[in-house]
Amino acid sequence: MPSSEPSNAPASPITVSVVDDDPMICQAMSMILNDYSQGRISVVSTSHNGDDAVAKAREEHPDVVLMDIAMPGGDGITATARLRRLPAPPHVLILTSLSPKGTVERAAEAGAEGFVSKTDAPEEIINRIVSVCEGRPQYNPASQRQLLADLHAHRPMTRRDEARELLDSLTERERQAVLLAAEGLTNQEIAAQLFVSERTAKAHLSSASEKLSMSRVQLAQLVGRADLPSPLEP
Repeated sequence: MPSSEPSNAPASPITVSVVDDDPMICQAMSMILNDYSQGRISVVSTSHNGDDAVAKAREEHPDVVLMDIAMPGGDGITATARLRRLPAPPHVLILTSLSPKGTVERAAEAGAEGFVSKTDAPEEIINRIVSVCEGRPQYNPASQRQLLADLHAHRPMTRRDEARELLDSLTERERQAVLLAAEGLTNQEIAAQLFVSERTAKAHLSSASEKLSMSRVQLAQLVGRADLPSPLEP
């Protein structure tokens, strides 16, 4: 007779693919993730160019791809856009040591959900990977400032009006949830602001994402283009 006691089996690890044209970076990042994550993360493959990364993702379906920017055989931004168009797209974090001007905006438009620095401490890298799988974009303060600066520098009036029109196509609750998410609030914090359950807040965001065919990061960028007052301002 089978035991009725609950299973203590650990949850499946987050699967990660590392993409960098420097084999040493791939090796170092694989060691960090496999050795320091205490079984939370498993590196399933490494690639040295964008084309190879997309081909492997089609076969392996990783949860997260760490993507370098400048590589032969297809740059990381282009590869990110291709990955995000897959039937079951992985989360993509840009793997970089620098954030050249315009890179943050281009990465967000391609569907990347944040940045991981090659010089971050192991636990910081691991936390960013775990957090992005929980629906929390991983843009550090410097990246967020650059993204806003890029948006304000390149946002023509027509793009602002188009963004507002898209947001107005949502229900009031969906719109409120999206505006709060763009402020960096978690699902739990959004729920508290709207006086609803966390499950309901998540449902509003999922519905908005589905209606507009945008990821959470792309929704935040849409709010930035709309240039609306912060919903948290008194």
